[in-house]
Amino acid sequence: MIRIISGQWRGRKLQTPEGEETTRPTSERTRETLFSMLASRLGSFEELRFADLFAGSGALGLEALSRGAAHCIFAEQAPPALRAIRANVANLKAQAQCDVRATSVMALGPTKQALDVVLLDPPYGTGAGEVAIDKLRRLGWINEGTWVALETGEKEVPRVKGFAIDAERKVGKGKLTLMRLEATEA
Repeated sequence: MIRIISGQWRGRKLQTPEGEETTRPTSERTRETLFSMLASRLGSFEELRFADLFAGSGALGLEALSRGAAHCIFAEQAPPALRAIRANVANLKAQAQCDVRATSVMALGPTKQALDVVLLDPPYGTGAGEVAIDKLRRLGWINEGTWVALETGEKEVPRVKGFAIDAERKVGKGKLTLMRLEATEA
């Protein structure tokens, strides 16, 4: 069992996917580091739109909502993880703020409005995060104002063409990387 760290739902417990050895819930320490990194750049999360991709239990997106985010899209394809996300959303009575999509991140289609923050926690060592970031940029999910947070294994070196790394932090066996689209010269 993991819990929400801060905000309106602080201390509330979250379900994790049952029987899923492939799901690695983001630890409280890693979530705290990530949200500290984001808060130092964004200030408040009030009214921001997030996506929690490769969502697992949905802990990252629910943490953002607890801290004031307006809306979060969750994308997950594993049935046990989807059940956990839906149970967590229902337990927090957060349905109006959540869009839970039973799909692979790679199957997401185009969007009309870019998000403020995109959180990705793919399986370590797969490169899936970098591929997803590139695709989401082309589909309109990410623009110049979007912050992208990618969790990888500690030894991985994420690189996405057209993106600049703003910060990296090693936490346990993982690494958090914050990036944004590189500024284009007119």
